[in-house]
Amino acid sequence: QVQLVESGGGLVQPGGSLRLSCAASGFTLDNYTIGWFRRAPGRAREGVSCISSSDGSTHYEDYVKGRFTIARDNAKNTAYLQMNSLKPEDTAVYYCAAKRGWTVQAMCIIAPNDSLWGQGTQVTVSS
Repeated sequence: QVQLVESGGGLVQPGGSLRLSCAASGFTLDNYTIGWFRRAPGRAREGVSCISSSDGSTHYEDYVKGRFTIARDNAKNTAYLQMNSLKPEDTAVYYCAAKRGWTVQAMCIIAPNDSLWGQGTQVTVSS
């Protein structure tokens, strides 16, 4: 079965850290641009960070730049999102998505619906 499965979410205090994982099964991530997205309650889905399949180039949205780091391990067929210095406004369901042939900028800005999407993992930042 072709799918993406996110994990690593949870409850963390402001200033804390979490690492999200996005594991692919049924296909290999090597040739896919990978993106992390989030949807907060009452808000539209927004891009967080994306990483290319070819040269490892990355894109970060301004609101996470300097705090979050995206990475991929093709040998493990998994992508990651390291989140540091978390803020309450980072609270959301986080999703990963994969699509071939898109630049990291386009992937993060457009979030194509015909990407392969995971089911999401909840991140709550609260004291």
